[in-house]
Amino acid sequence: MTEEHPLISLVYCSSATHPFDERELADLLAVSRSNNDARDVTGLLLYRDGEFVQILEGDRYDVEAVMASITADQRHTDVRILLEEPLHERRFEQWTMGYQKLDAPIAARSEGFRDSFDDLRMGERDMIGRALMELTMWFRVRESGAAIAEAVGVRPQPSSSTPKPETTVRSSAR
Repeated sequence: MTEEHPLISLVYCSSATHPFDERELADLLAVSRSNNDARDVTGLLLYRDGEFVQILEGDRYDVEAVMASITADQRHTDVRILLEEPLHERRFEQWTMGYQKLDAPIAARSEGFRDSFDDLRMGERDMIGRALMELTMWFRVRESGAAIAEAVGVRPQPSSSTPKPETTVRSSAR
């Protein structure tokens, strides 16, 4: 981070031109992670029912270059920047791009239920900020829990209701 290129966080949403299958998502992630690593951009990608929400963080110049590439990508439509703000430190420092495919919430919701994915797409600054904080905390807790379990030799049992996020850890060698 420099004064000329300050560290920023940018949240955008977009619609896929067609629903992505697992292979297409894997291909997108592989290319994106490589490109993000080359530009020192970190973040988190969420995908549900043909909709993307992504958090990008890094040097302003690099994040804007990645965003320009996404905007030009024919697989995306209705690309909207929801939030852009300066950062003092990265939220996703270890991930070139954390990823989570989300299932739609159950239709019969409890009173007071909020869907952070929908809140991000709504575009209201307060809702975006709250949803961003919740998703960041959720992702970190899940990763921390997996790391602790691995350190003590416990293998968590997979559960269909709690899918494990995919992450690619950034290499520290540059």
